[in-house]
Amino acid sequence: MNEEDTALKAIEQVVADVQRTQRAKDAEGFLALFHPDAIWTTAHGKVLIGFDAIADFTRSVLPGASWDGEVTYEVVHTRFLRPDVAAVKVRQLYTDAEGRPESEGAPLYVMTRGDDGRWLLTACQNTQVRVA
Repeated sequence: MNEEDTALKAIEQVVADVQRTQRAKDAEGFLALFHPDAIWTTAHGKVLIGFDAIADFTRSVLPGASWDGEVTYEVVHTRFLRPDVAAVKVRQLYTDAEGRPESEGAPLYVMTRGDDGRWLLTACQNTQVRVA
């Protein structure tokens, strides 16, 4: 496996961890995926600058989030901007208890690889997909 394949697998694992922590409503697990200097824009346009702002928001909303079905996150495209920086397009799909789609998001995660080799969420924006 070459370096890019290794990086792609690691990035896909971070997205899988986003899915796992969102499903479990695990705020601390989710926050562990972020770079200390991260920025985040929510699907509804709330801008969160820095880990503390992301942590405050996440801890206030994730544990009480309610949905009856599941949420899935799928990497649909990765573009390496540099060997240690990747733009990752994700499909986020909420389904009801019967598995029918309820809503969709189109996150873009700019991820960076730290000196320890870990890929972290660094600059992220989620966009709610509106059904026409």
